Amino acid sequence: MSSGGTVTATPPAAGPVQLTLTPADRMEAYRTMLLSRATDDRCISLQRQGRIGFYVPASGQEAAQVGSARALAKEDWVFPAYRELGVALTRGVPLPQLLDQFIGNSGDLCKGRQMPNHYGFREYRFVTASSSIGTQITQAVGAALAARYRKEPVVTLTYFGDGATSSNDFHAGLNFAGVFHAPTIFFCQNNQWAISLPREKQTRSATLAEKAQAYGFPGVVVDGTDVDAVYQAVALARRRALLGHGPTLIEAQVYRFGPHSTSDDPRRYRMDSEVAQWKENDPIKRLKERLVADGQLDEPRDGLMVEAARAEVNRAVEVAEKVAPVEPGSFLEDVFARPTAQLLEERAGFEALLREDVVRP
Repeated sequence: MSSGGTVTATPPAAGPVQLTLTPADRMEAYRTMLLSRATDDRCISLQRQGRIGFYVPASGQEAAQVGSARALAKEDWVFPAYRELGVALTRGVPLPQLLDQFIGNSGDLCKGRQMPNHYGFREYRFVTASSSIGTQITQAVGAALAARYRKEPVVTLTYFGDGATSSNDFHAGLNFAGVFHAPTIFFCQNNQWAISLPREKQTRSATLAEKAQAYGFPGVVVDGTDVDAVYQAVALARRRALLGHGPTLIEAQVYRFGPHSTSDDPRRYRMDSEVAQWKENDPIKRLKERLVADGQLDEPRDGLMVEAARAEVNRAVEVAEKVAPVEPGSFLEDVFARPTAQLLEERAGFEALLREDVVRP
């Protein structure tokens, strides 16, 4: 930034950006959406059975998640909220690793230290989620500016819901990004409900996307049930960011078919008729109809794909439930690079308690 306050944004070199899905891309997106829905269905059942402690479903938002994630490059960084299962699957995160985290077994890369559904994978540039609303927004802006400083041709994309647009981090993050031309895409999944608070009771703005105008960059509204429309909106925003033109706010209008989480009962605050109306635009149904119309899919093949997705989830669950639990003493690991005397003393005391518990009659 110059002394007069003018921002100088030198974009790194960037390759061409694909702006539309190919037929092969569309079919792969459909497969991922089916896998996401099948995982939701099974994990809600597992939570009700007490086999996992908590789950946040994404049913109804698959096109928004898969379409947006497919528009990114593998070098880009994702800063999720806690509902981005379809994004993780699109980024290439193996389903067994996700199940390990949901269960919290010894295969969990977070070592059981995160809530279920709050996963992160450095290898896939998928930052660990947080329950604190909106904190990932400012983190994404900082990471984007750091990447530009290092002349890396990447963008960051952060996911959040309509509720997060009322958070402090939303306003601070968008303002900072606008001032410094951060190569960040703000992707709001407006699923109409911030847990039990309807969108119309949050703001008087006609759209959430128009809030970007106050910070000096574009806001775009997109049909979040249309995977092609979402992909193109994100691809255009990514190209804009790579050219040094700054951030974009995208509002994907979707609907959460299920509860906010397995701790929520949506029947207490919304009508079944509302859910049924939105299910007419089920993103999986819409993409299936497109694939059938294009001659890429028929009912027999679709049935096989649905069953394959369910079978893949069942196999992952079966394997994950056989993995040993997290070693109890692991919570004392990764505290210091070189354990202190106090930490070693605490470890010895904890191990003594474990031995006492084992031999206690």
